[in-house]
Amino acid sequence: MKSSMNHTHPKSNILGGISPATFLREYWQKKPLLIRQAISGFNGLLSASQLRTLASSEEVQSRLIVREGKKWELHHGPFSKSTWRSLHANAPWTILVQELNFHLFAAEQLLEHFNFIPHARLDDVMVSHACAGGGVGPHVDSYDVFLLQGPGRRRWRISKQKNLTLQTGLPLKILKSFKHEEEWVLEPGDMLYLPPNYAHEGVAIDECFTYSIGFRAPSAREWVAEFLSDFAERLEWPGQYSDASLKSTLHPGELPKAMNQFLANELKRLDFNADSLADFNGRFLTDPKPHVFFNPPESPLNMAHFQRDAKEHGIRLDPRTRFMYAKEGAWCNGAPLNLPPELRPLVTLLADQRRLSPKEVIDALRTDCTAALKKQLWLWWLEWYENGWLQIDA
Repeated sequence: MKSSMNHTHPKSNILGGISPATFLREYWQKKPLLIRQAISGFNGLLSASQLRTLASSEEVQSRLIVREGKKWELHHGPFSKSTWRSLHANAPWTILVQELNFHLFAAEQLLEHFNFIPHARLDDVMVSHACAGGGVGPHVDSYDVFLLQGPGRRRWRISKQKNLTLQTGLPLKILKSFKHEEEWVLEPGDMLYLPPNYAHEGVAIDECFTYSIGFRAPSAREWVAEFLSDFAERLEWPGQYSDASLKSTLHPGELPKAMNQFLANELKRLDFNADSLADFNGRFLTDPKPHVFFNPPESPLNMAHFQRDAKEHGIRLDPRTRFMYAKEGAWCNGAPLNLPPELRPLVTLLADQRRLSPKEVIDALRTDCTAALKKQLWLWWLEWYENGWLQIDA
């Protein structure tokens, strides 16, 4: 989706003059940071009508939150035109669209400001559009978030409180008790960073847009459970419990100690080396979310035309594509890549930049790789293009 809004940033001061190293050392996952004019002249990425068009699509995750006094309503998209006609300022409303970077190229470009953080930590860009008084109530998030203000103003109140008890009987996770310690009004271009589990509430002063750049990490339980499930699916474990020396017992209901010992001994055989852990993490962290689908080209180019256009325009990863590498290998959308050492510099460049310029594509053909490896590279790119994972850069 193209944007009609001005998303050219005449001046970027994304961390307020603080170096990425200083920010990560002193603020990341430690304490909030308010940055005035993080992006000077920021006018937002899309209009209200464009946002509502997105929220009306079945391919987009969207929510509508309406508050009437102490009553909260939560509705999930897609929404119809009648929904928009029913909104009124007497019941403050907020429209939320998740994964804006999947649907709006300008939102993907916005993420380039945060390239000092590994892509593996990125969740998405969410946009919130609210009327005066709109908000989602005081709450906490389990992830790091940058709150970038677009058109309009929003008042943020935050607290490091330990009491995170939630109100009962509500469709939203709203704190039962919220006592703010700091308060700011953010204007277009201002940005607030909040570490995980920091209580906060944002209320629109006038009709406004807020862009949330979220960096999520899997919970320990989720991560370990997924690893064990994956490990079990791939398990080849010879041997079987035997008790050829079993003795007669007067207590058949008693659990034999030998069976406990057998399992303990078998578990000692578990071996998680660096390669196996990296391979799991590569597949797990690049695996698209269940609701994510790719859009292959309706009339795909053949190899000759694909090579021609790639050399002329360059290539870029689809915003939904997750592509990462480590010394142990590379992974794209959950699939491991058998990566020859000769292709590693080019593959890491694409993973870091998420695009290759025409010059970089042409330079790839001038490497010292064998003709067979260059052919393999083009076959990968063509397959990814046909799957919708990669596109000719516009």
